[in-house]
Amino acid sequence: MRTRLAIILFVPCLLVLALLGTAYAGTVARANQQEVYLDRLADAGYLVVTARQSLTADDPAIVDGDLERYREVYGVDAAVVDQSGALWASNGLDPEAVDERQAALAGRRGEADLSALPWKAARVVVAEPVYDGGDLVGAVVTVSDADEISRTIWSSWGLLLAGGLAMCVLAVVIAHRTAGWVLRPVRAVEGAMGEIGRGRLDARIPTAVGPPELREVITRFNAMAAEVEHSMHRQQEFVSNASHELRNPLNALMLRVEDLALSMPAERATEVAHVRAEAVRMAHILDALLLLADDANLAAGAQELDVTELVARRVESWRLLAVGRELRFDDDGEGVWTEVNPIALECAFDAVLDNAVKFSPHGGRVDIRVDVAGPSGSAVEVVVRDHGAGVPPEELDRLAERFWRSPGHSTVRGSGLGLAIASELLATGGGGLRLALPPGGGLEVRLRVPALGHRGAAAQVGS
Repeated sequence: MRTRLAIILFVPCLLVLALLGTAYAGTVARANQQEVYLDRLADAGYLVVTARQSLTADDPAIVDGDLERYREVYGVDAAVVDQSGALWASNGLDPEAVDERQAALAGRRGEADLSALPWKAARVVVAEPVYDGGDLVGAVVTVSDADEISRTIWSSWGLLLAGGLAMCVLAVVIAHRTAGWVLRPVRAVEGAMGEIGRGRLDARIPTAVGPPELREVITRFNAMAAEVEHSMHRQQEFVSNASHELRNPLNALMLRVEDLALSMPAERATEVAHVRAEAVRMAHILDALLLLADDANLAAGAQELDVTELVARRVESWRLLAVGRELRFDDDGEGVWTEVNPIALECAFDAVLDNAVKFSPHGGRVDIRVDVAGPSGSAVEVVVRDHGAGVPPEELDRLAERFWRSPGHSTVRGSGLGLAIASELLATGGGGLRLALPPGGGLEVRLRVPALGHRGAAAQVGS
């Protein structure tokens, strides 16, 4: 943007400089030509006096000496012709080759050609009529080389070009500085927006930058950022407080469930197990909400861990809760390491596995495995695949939206938050959630996190 704005400011300056420079170059060329012509005209005026004396005295020798000295001193060819146009005296010039003498013999002074370009100018011709008492008695003709004029014009144009280039460089510098001054608030806004997007809600822009027209925009942006920060803090405080407040009654409820389980008949054990599973799932959701409410602790809690060991431990815990479902974990015994917050990964995995168990038919199977993926093994994937009914392809992209549930699963208990929470938990650690419809039905969910030593590839991992 800065380059485009600098071009917009520079191009008009360049056009103005080009137009003025071209006009001034022409003026300089004409001034130099006129100066030389006037100098030759003054010399011709001096020769006219001597030529008049020579023509009236009928003695060419009177003017011959002046013509020779004129050539020796200035190197200019000159000649005097009489009234009939015949050669009267010369220092080597043939007047027959000079057409301008005809105008002088007609009583008119020759005019300078000031339009000739320096590379086209060949000579400077001056033809001056000679009068004696009002009668035309002859003419004086001088012819000099135009190299001096060309050199003078080229020198003047060279200086003008150097000055123009210096002005162009100055214009470029001024345009870039002006563009930078104008765009400094825009870059500041861009930087502040990036900081806010990375979680620094306290990012602000100094108001004393840029033109006055943009300072009002900065003021409004800072006010908007402050309002967003205030709203986010209130939201985080609400989620945190709500999670803490809900934990106490949830713990009390779980204790009561365990007490009731001791006194319930054996035929009600399945129902008790369902209640216990729902309570555990609620506890996991509260843990996830607490993590999402405090991004700072979530980022600070990152540590190296073996994904295979974590998944195996959580699968064993879920075997007691996944009543009537088979959890098959393909464990090859090899450790796969990452660096994330273990609680975040556990909560995300629990949310995905809970979703798979919930939508698997009774007696169905849930397949779980840990893969190394990405270019050069830059990512670790935990793959959870159920064999349930799945969802239509057009609904796949909406599964990770908050509170969205497929119309075909409206009878299944749930809030539609599980996959959304899992996706956000993984995103805070540089990972992501990928959904697919595998052959044979069901839903395949891939929890992706950066492999150990590939934290810089977070953007690719989440894609």
